[in-house]
Amino acid sequence: MRVCKYRSIDTTLQLIIKKIHTVWSDIRKRVISLLNLNEKNAFNNVAYNRLLHDMKKSKVLRLLLEFVKNFLRNQCIIITIDDYMTMKCSVNVNISQDSLLSSILYLFYNVNLLKACDDIKLRISFTNFVNDINILIYEKFMKCNCRVLSKIYDRCEQWSKTHDIKFLKTKHKLIHFTKIFKWFNMNIDIKLMKHQIDLKSDIRALKVQLNFKLKWVTHMHHVKAKLVIKQKIMQTIIESTWDSSMTMRKQIYFVMMHSLLRACISVTSD
Repeated sequence: MRVCKYRSIDTTLQLIIKKIHTVWSDIRKRVISLLNLNEKNAFNNVAYNRLLHDMKKSKVLRLLLEFVKNFLRNQCIIITIDDYMTMKCSVNVNISQDSLLSSILYLFYNVNLLKACDDIKLRISFTNFVNDINILIYEKFMKCNCRVLSKIYDRCEQWSKTHDIKFLKTKHKLIHFTKIFKWFNMNIDIKLMKHQIDLKSDIRALKVQLNFKLKWVTHMHHVKAKLVIKQKIMQTIIESTWDSSMTMRKQIYFVMMHSLLRACISVTSD
């Protein structure tokens, strides 16, 4: 997915972690719960008319609205197979994940979900990065957190029905954050729409392993395990390539290793 360089996931993670530390800095004892949701095939399931409606509701300039309308609707395709070429056909397309506009347009598509879930009175903080949704809540009791999360999830389901989006229920994850374990009952899980969400001591969200104490040991173990696998793959590629130069090896290393090592380093280094 194409997003702003050195931003996107790192920025979203920093926002979530700063919110957790802000709550922890308060004198009052509060436990933080994070519910992670994932939308199924987000870009492929965008409803064309609903997107235009949401953009119009957000008071987007008419000129930009017409541009997006033409961008999605008035497109043509020609299929070529060997020497055979089909006639030009008009097609209506959804938001392509490879498009530079995909992330921007999907923000407008999710704006109503943000308004429905981000509730200060309920101490709810909603963070959304494309199809990765994180709902953060902090209360004095764990049961209160779970009860409010269940209520907010109902709002998410209502939004999904109007926007032709489905949530991957098998990928729902719940974690509670606290600095002092003995203050709270950390074994309380949650049931959403008759689907049981098991509590985890660490979860994978936005390509990072989050621990209930925000310790990065779990994430580093995960990175090391991946590095071992990628190192073996890289060694196989180099050995199978005759007379591979040092420059070529550096390029292979950069592609296979650098992205993994750099991922969210700005967050884990805090």
